[in-house]
Amino acid sequence: MIDLHTHTLFSDGELIPSELARRAKDIGYRAIAFTDHVDFSNMAFVIENVRKATEGLEQYFGLYVFAGVEITHVPPQLIPESIELARRLGAQIVVVHGESPVEPVAKGTNRAAILGRCDILAHPGLISFEDAKLAEENGVYLEISARSGHSFTNGHVFRMAKKANAKYLLDTDTHSPNNLITTEFARVVLKGSGMNDEEVSEAFKNSEELLDKLLKRRYDEKNF
Repeated sequence: MIDLHTHTLFSDGELIPSELARRAKDIGYRAIAFTDHVDFSNMAFVIENVRKATEGLEQYFGLYVFAGVEITHVPPQLIPESIELARRLGAQIVVVHGESPVEPVAKGTNRAAILGRCDILAHPGLISFEDAKLAEENGVYLEISARSGHSFTNGHVFRMAKKANAKYLLDTDTHSPNNLITTEFARVVLKGSGMNDEEVSEAFKNSEELLDKLLKRRYDEKNF
């Protein structure tokens, strides 16, 4: 299981990074990203401290661990700037909180995130075909969510991704220990969004692809 959207005590999650990583490894995870909620007020603090917390986890727990952010409820006009800032501050992956059907996310957030070239647009709700096509053009992955509520529009997100040839993947948006899932349950969530076996395999392949990109980005950072 590769899960690139989770939360720790650095925002509204229940666990410190070490425990979240350990619990993930225990149920078979290969990679996890800590992507706590940020805006301009707490971004530097979260990135700095989550990066400290991840040191040593890979070596001793045996899974890939990334320190990232989920840019959340930032005005759409400021989202591209916030993505750029997060990367400058050391975020290894940038997720943007999309237009979920269960939160009052500002209209235009999906498009602003895609134009800003975030890595993952989380739970993008009733994303338009035009925005899904823009995601394909800009290399932004569209998230199929395992989280209750955000998952209500998974079927629509998948259909738009397929129609636009955009890449889609599954994340849990974990906030508590019981939000972590096995690969077997991930298949259930993906099939529940309307995928056949080949399309489920494509979702996992896309997660592997993004993981490879993150590892290359980390290598380039260390050797800059």
